[in-house]
Amino acid sequence: MGVIEFWFEFASTYSYPAAMRIEALTSAAGHTVAWTPFLLGPLFHSQQGLTDSPFNAFPVKGRYMWRDFARVCAKEDLPLGTPAVFPQNGLLAARCTLALPEEARAAFVKAVYTENFARGAMISEPDVIARCVESAGQDSGAVLARSGSDEIKAELKANTGEAIRRGVFGSPTFFADDGEMFWGNDRLEDAIAWQDAPRKVKSIGGTK
Repeated sequence: MGVIEFWFEFASTYSYPAAMRIEALTSAAGHTVAWTPFLLGPLFHSQQGLTDSPFNAFPVKGRYMWRDFARVCAKEDLPLGTPAVFPQNGLLAARCTLALPEEARAAFVKAVYTENFARGAMISEPDVIARCVESAGQDSGAVLARSGSDEIKAELKANTGEAIRRGVFGSPTFFADDGEMFWGNDRLEDAIAWQDAPRKVKSIGGTK
């Protein structure tokens, strides 16, 4: 048994289907998931000089993404609505993820993505997040209070810094036990296959 690290940002479109699929796929392969929230904003700013999502900065790319995203959700039979705004502010949701016990994180994360991409709710609003916490069987008052602690704030900041250090540039990103990185919902199966059978692959372009 191994651990698939799932690095995600709540504003990310393709992280929605990844979050909904990853538990069943990893469990079937005998692995577990490490749910690891981080913030894309600092990555986009430090790596690409962007202050907005690339899908907003480059409209032609954004138009394609929304159509492709709809196809992906239809393929996976996932409900899809119009987000309240894009990208959403996922700071509170990310902090609450870290404030939750690990066994409650999967249900919470999936509830937040559903609010964002299926119901069009504002996931920056405490009442929306409280609803997601309660749906995961946890006390929303206690979790929201803990999410504002210095400890949780520092942990999320550390996650984001670690993502930058490890070369993450988008969400969703997956890491196998040996550190091999996979980016994108469509690489989830590849990450699990690599976890099952790591192999040597010739590197090009100065990577590894």
